[in-house]
Amino acid sequence: MLPFTFRHYAPWVERFFIFDDGSDDGSLDFLAGRPDTQVLPFTKSNPASLILSAVSLFDQVWKQSIGVADWVVITDLDEHLTHPDMPAYLTEQKASGVTAIPALGYQMISNDLPRADSVLCRDYRMGAPWLQMSKLSIFRPDKIIETNFGPGRHRAEPLGEVVFPARDDVLNLHYKYLGVSHTHARHQAAHARLGADDKARTWGHKYSWSEAQLGADFATFEAAAIDVGGLDHHVIHPEPRWWRP
Repeated sequence: MLPFTFRHYAPWVERFFIFDDGSDDGSLDFLAGRPDTQVLPFTKSNPASLILSAVSLFDQVWKQSIGVADWVVITDLDEHLTHPDMPAYLTEQKASGVTAIPALGYQMISNDLPRADSVLCRDYRMGAPWLQMSKLSIFRPDKIIETNFGPGRHRAEPLGEVVFPARDDVLNLHYKYLGVSHTHARHQAAHARLGADDKARTWGHKYSWSEAQLGADFATFEAAAIDVGGLDHHVIHPEPRWWRP
């Protein structure tokens, strides 16, 4: 996923911080060749919970950007935050006083792995609206005091000078469902990293699904998928938005 992620974000993100928890698939070699990227270790602050350890990291790591960055982005590698002209949009939102930009979530669907040279948001555009991926991922570090993310960053309770856009025009395209067998293998690897508390609270429960269970879920999203390109998502996205009354 790394080449797709950098291809997506590099046009408008100046500096990357990647937290690695022991990858052995060649990712570190790839990252070492990028002068715009710093790789840092991810350690479990809560030994019994990968999820809570991640939340703790998400809530704190961005604070190093206070006084340095106009905007910060907190995201996973398979989440592609998308707008037709993100640099111009962020400049416009800053000028209008916006400090926090939630994104409307879509579960993207492909029966095959993407082509190596593809830009996912351009070339793989079928996705189903999904509340779970509607997240706060872009905000101004000089205006937000605390993010107060929930498990998985599926919700947040930001504190500080919190001003959302008048319209929701940014999308969070979640590129995990890229073929059932490939996704199932990724889920099995993720399940092995969960802690005892994660499993007790059923966080990451999909990671324990059989390939048949995953295939059924895949089919449900595929049936609801639309071409996300060129639509007024502020109007047509049907899921509730936790950041609006």
